[in-house]
Amino acid sequence: MPLPPEQKTKVIEDYKTHDGDTGSPEVQVALLTNRITQLTEHLRSHKGDESSRRGLLKMVGQRRRLLAYLSSRDPKRYEALTDRLGLRRR
Repeated sequence: MPLPPEQKTKVIEDYKTHDGDTGSPEVQVALLTNRITQLTEHLRSHKGDESSRRGLLKMVGQRRRLLAYLSSRDPKRYEALTDRLGLRRR
């Protein structure tokens, strides 16, 4: 289930780097983190849902790649984002 539009807009507003920003790594990672959290909760109650589990693993991999990109390009932004989202650093 995708994020409701109002929740997605709020996440974008919280993590954007400039006006009109919807594609920066910070926004993408924040949106993925939000979806990962929702899907994790879903899988706690629906243990047999293998399709959703696969989708979750794909999202985690995508988030990992975006974080690796941000880490190599701008370590300060990477640290700020991981602190803000409460993610572990590598």
